[in-house]
Order: sequence, then C-alpha cells, then structure tokens
Amino acid sequence: MISFITRYFSSLWELITAPFRLIWRGIEKLFPPRDCTIMDTSDGDVTTYQQSSFWRFTKFCAIITMSIWAAWSTYVYVYHRPLLQKRTQQLEQTRNQHNRQMTDLKTYLKKYNSLIRELNITDDKILKADKLSDADKETLLNTKSKIAGELDFLQTRIAEMMGDENYTPEFDKISDISVEFELVRNENDMLKQKNQQIIESVSEISDADHQIVEAVSKLAKDNIDEIHKNLKRINNTIAKLGLNETKLIDQANNYSNQIIGGQFVPVDLSKNADGKYKKIAKDIEKWHGLNRLTQVLPLGNPVANTIITSPFGIRQDPFTKKNKQHKGIDFAGNIGTELYAVAPGRVISAGERSGYGTTVEIDHGLGFTTLYGHLSKIMVSRGDWIRPGTVIGLGGSSGRSTGPHLHYEIRYKGTPFNPINFVKE
Repeated sequence: MISFITRYFSSLWELITAPFRLIWRGIEKLFPPRDCTIMDTSDGDVTTYQQSSFWRFTKFCAIITMSIWAAWSTYVYVYHRPLLQKRTQQLEQTRNQHNRQMTDLKTYLKKYNSLIRELNITDDKILKADKLSDADKETLLNTKSKIAGELDFLQTRIAEMMGDENYTPEFDKISDISVEFELVRNENDMLKQKNQQIIESVSEISDADHQIVEAVSKLAKDNIDEIHKNLKRINNTIAKLGLNETKLIDQANNYSNQIIGGQFVPVDLSKNADGKYKKIAKDIEKWHGLNRLTQVLPLGNPVANTIITSPFGIRQDPFTKKNKQHKGIDFAGNIGTELYAVAPGRVISAGERSGYGTTVEIDHGLGFTTLYGHLSKIMVSRGDWIRPGTVIGLGGSSGRSTGPHLHYEIRYKGTPFNPINFVKE
C-alpha cells in the first residue's frame, strides 16, 4: 500500500487532494477559459479580457441556483395561494357568525332585563292585592303568567345559542344573567354617589384650570412682547431680505445644531381640544421660535470698541479713489484686538481670502453667516462649533487694508446686507 502511494503520489497531501484535482480538471473541460472582447463605441477602444474557468463555473452555479429558487417560489405561490384564500374566507365567515350571535345575545339580555323589571313591578302589586278587586287580581296573575312564559321562552333561546360549539358565550346559564343584573344595579347606585363626587371635583379642577390657563397665557404674551421689543430694530432689515416673522419662526423651530439643541416638538392636541389650549400651544410655539431667533441670528457687536469708521454702502475706495460698494462695516481697532462671535455657529472658512486678507467666516444657520476680515491671527479652525463670545481671532491689517481695523459683514444666503441694525442696540 505504501509503495503504491509513493509510486503515484509525491506526498500524503497530494493523495488527499487528488479527488478534488480530478473534479476540477473535469470542470475546466466543461468550462474552459474564454476570451471576451468589448468595444467602446464612443472612443472606438477595444478591451479584451479572459473569463477564467472558475468565473464561468461560478456563474453557471449561480444561474442554476436562481432557476431552482424561482421554480420553488412559483410552486409555493401557485399551490398555497388557494389554501390561503380558503382559510381567509372561513375566518371571515366565522367572524360574521360570531358578530350575529353577539348581536342576538345583547338583544336577549336587554329583553330579559325588561321582563325582570316588569315581573318585580307585578309582584309588588300582587303583594298589595288586598286593596284590589277580583278582576284586577286576575289581570295581575295573568300578566305574571305571561311574563313567566316569556322568560321561559327567552331562557330556551339563550340555551340554544349557548349550545353552539362555535360560539363562546359571555354567560353560561340564565341564572348568571340574573346575578349580573343585580350586581350592575348595585354598582349603578355606587356610581351615582361617585358621580356626584366627581362633579364637585371637576368643578374645582375647572377653576384651577382656568387660573392656570390665564397665568400661562399672560406669561407667554409677556415673553413674546419682550422679544418683539428686542427684535424691533431689525424688522426693516428682515423685510428687505424678503423674510417675515412667521417664516423665520417656523425655520427657527425646525432648526437644530449641537449648540442650541434639537428641533422644537409642538404640543400634540386633538382636533376637538378646547380653543384656549390650542391658543396656548400656538403662543408657546411662537415664543420658542422667537427665543430661538434671538439665539441664532447674529445680533451684537463683534468687538468691545464699537467705533464705526466706514459704514455699509457706496464709498470712495481708499486705493483707487473711485466710488465703490462697501459690503460691510469697518470697526476701529488695533492689531491684536480680540474679535468675538456674536451668535452660535460653525466655522466654514478660516484662512486667506483675496482682498480680505486673513479671514474667518461663520455659519449661524437659517441662511445667515458672518465674515471677519483683515485679521492678524486666527484663533479657530474650519469645522469648529463655537458659542457666542468665543474669541475667533485678533484684529489686524492683512489683505487690502490701509490700517488696523475689522471689516465685518453679515450675509444672508451668501449676499451681504447692511448689518448696522444687527450690531447696534
């Protein structure tokens, strides 16, 4: 045996792998390598590549697998669909039958309660029969017999219904219905007492609710009026940008970042809610939006010294001496003057910019950005999230400048506008 192995195989591993090599040689015969040529019609380039035996065999296996899967899926769909439809119809029939039985049971229960009341009234009259004539007594006895007959008939009908094996009854015996009736009557007396207590409690809650609504409404109105007062100075500027308060409030409530937090989630009230609650919800939403605007909008001074040396608008260019649009305002300052962020935001640019020199630009959201030009040093990096009051750089005279100062711009959707109302209280 050993001599046979050593004669035809150079090693034990070669012996073990011999069957696999034999199989693979068969695969290579069935799926020999094949050259494929692809022409790019746009450029006229011709690309030639070789499909290996392994690739062709793998593709063949994939096709066979998908075919088997498709055939099996079709079989399952065609065979089981009628069964599923049949089971669905049976379930719908059972459900309809159960609904009819429940309707009948409720009708019988209502009739039973009515007969019990009539029987009690008749028994009470019979107990006082000493004051009645013989004819009246006979009438009462006939009435009682009639009621008893109806009760027996009703009991028989309910028993037949309860005997249906496909129906799960709410009560097993007619006596259970009677017991349930007595329990409900006793419970009804207790509910009447509790109902009176609830009415008194609701009256107290209503008074407290009215006071709370008035207090919250006044608080919301006062806060809204105070914020309106603070934002009054920028109303004209906002209007010139094509914006209005309602639009800005909606944008502010839907805006979020890691500095000011997430979006505002409004109070979810039903359509039938009292109008006073809807008004409070709207006031709270409006107050939150206005308050968010005071946080997001770039309101405030970028320097401690607010001496303005050149306003926004047409001015004489200090280099060419020709009239030219000045896209921001210039603040007086020295080299090294600290420059502050006026609102939370993210640094979108920090470096050299033609004409502006060393520049920092901050995105505050809602389309508003601020730009600081002619800096001597940058204290932040592109991508940084910053808070109001963060020192973003130091004043200087870099770029196209005649002396140390800060060139400050506020832009809306990339277009500079006069920021004077945003920086002056």
